[in-house]
Amino acid sequence: MKLLIIDDEAHIRLMMRLTLEAAGYEVDEAATGEEGLTRFGDGTGYAAILLDQKMPGIDGLQTLVRLKALKPAVSVIMVTAFASIELAVDALKLGATDFLRKPMTPETLRAAVSAALDSRPRAPNAAAAEPAARSRPEIETLTFNGFRVTRAPGPIDATARAHVFHVKRYPGGAAVPVTVEIDPEAEASVARLSRRSLSPAGSFWREQAESLLTDYLWNEGKTPDNGRLTVTIREVSRDDIDRAAAWESD
Repeated sequence: MKLLIIDDEAHIRLMMRLTLEAAGYEVDEAATGEEGLTRFGDGTGYAAILLDQKMPGIDGLQTLVRLKALKPAVSVIMVTAFASIELAVDALKLGATDFLRKPMTPETLRAAVSAALDSRPRAPNAAAAEPAARSRPEIETLTFNGFRVTRAPGPIDATARAHVFHVKRYPGGAAVPVTVEIDPEAEASVARLSRRSLSPAGSFWREQAESLLTDYLWNEGKTPDNGRLTVTIREVSRDDIDRAAAWESD
């Protein structure tokens, strides 16, 4: 399979290319978004793209939009040292497959590529795959550093104080359940500051739980040792309080 690396840092491109070539991939490189788009062409020659977010000229998100316009079904892995959950969600809504942290290890790089290739749409023919790629449902799965995070079915009742996610590491990792609890003091503080009482089982706190988990995977590169995390008031920002005040439903 052929991959395309689009990154303005030559040493990063070299490391990624050598790692991926050793794993059996054929690799092309581009130093800017514009050069990457030219090399990409109609996209028929590439199985996946590794795309830097912060580049001179058009940045990664702009390049992503243009790549997906040329070939909506292409798998694109965003590579960045400056990720946030908001940036990741924006990129995933635009069609990115995964987020990969700089600097990355060879194992993490290979895992992210494996996950991206595994997630490609499968259809009887290419014409059938394209419309499916254009209609993007609500994001139920986030991918970071070769981990795939899937929401388990929601809490059974409104009194539940925890959200469960299934975390799978590529290649070949088994899905591991991770429980993220909502601390009662955090819930009470948000209710007081936002003047909104939002159920810990609802969508606002589910997003807070998901954000904490993906931040942990991003920074630690592993699942929690005991399979549990807790959203405390330390994880709730001023922006989160403002979001809670304006939350439409829960």
